[in-house]
Amino acid sequence: MRQVLVLNGPNLGRLGSREPDVYGAQTFDDLAALCRESGRELGLSVEVRQTDDEAELVSWIHEAADSRTPVVLNPAAFTHYSYALRDAIAQRTAPLVEVHISNPNAREEFRHTSVVAAVATGTIAGFGMRSYELALRAIADMGE
Repeated sequence: MRQVLVLNGPNLGRLGSREPDVYGAQTFDDLAALCRESGRELGLSVEVRQTDDEAELVSWIHEAADSRTPVVLNPAAFTHYSYALRDAIAQRTAPLVEVHISNPNAREEFRHTSVVAAVATGTIAGFGMRSYELALRAIADMGE
């Protein structure tokens, strides 16, 4: 099975309790289970990680680049200002799909800019947890 990393940035570990009107009632564990099950259905082996630490997220992106592993990435707040993350993504050697549970362009103005979008393969946003399923499907459809 093709390995895929699903990486999540700050505050996503608090899904279920964090702004449920924006992010829904499902927990991070629910999200991880959804990603693993969707991956299995698509012939992908999915590992789901979450960190509140920018340096750790950058290290995971380097790891993926070094191993040519595709990535589904929800950079969360790092989306809007982390040039370190952007520069790490620019080194990717496999597809990387940026995902967001909500639609950043329908929210506060500061969320309208993604510094990582230009170096990602594509972006999927605004479909709730289904954004992750769509991103995994996109990676599966891209093949090796």
